[in-house]
Amino acid sequence: MARTEPIRVLIVDDHAMVRSGLAAFLRAYPDLALVGEAADGREALAQFGALTPDVVLMDLVMPVVDGVQAIHDIRSEYPEARILALTSFAEDELVQRALQAGALGYLLKNVSHVQLAEAICAAHAGRPTLAPEATQALIQAMQAPPALGHDLTPREREVLQLLVQGYSNAEIAARLIITEATVKTHVSNIIGKLGAASRTEAVSLALRHHLVT
Repeated sequence: MARTEPIRVLIVDDHAMVRSGLAAFLRAYPDLALVGEAADGREALAQFGALTPDVVLMDLVMPVVDGVQAIHDIRSEYPEARILALTSFAEDELVQRALQAGALGYLLKNVSHVQLAEAICAAHAGRPTLAPEATQALIQAMQAPPALGHDLTPREREVLQLLVQGYSNAEIAARLIITEATVKTHVSNIIGKLGAASRTEAVSLALRHHLVT
């Protein structure tokens, strides 16, 4: 069945010129309609609640409350919200954070009007759209080696924390109420998982890579 009402869009961006340009873009498409604007993530949440737009165009780098936090906040309160990240940045971490927060798509601001209109329609239908740069960022993130210490167990992290604080095996055993033999096993596992040659090097790696608080 053909859509009879235009898709209602909320623009969120801290730059007035960008909002003005997006508003002009929306006016050029009869199937799209601007229902509101916000200059930061806090305003975006308030505007979403008041206007219930069909699709949100969300900038990510903004003052007060940034776009990633705004996406999370809106989706937490309104799980049905359909939000497109529209930004100038395609760093691996930013792409992942935006999508994990609940963005349905990720586009760069150099996207064409036609591509943006298609992405808005796709979002309204529940289909994701990713800029090629965002897709590449996700692929690179998947191919990146896991962080040092990712395979440490919670107990091994406890032991490592105490090693960093300078406790001996006997002292660690007493604090954790386990046997000294068990501590030795944990220390051996920690050294192996960190690729260290000794407990001293394991402590140095833990500090250098912020594995302990």
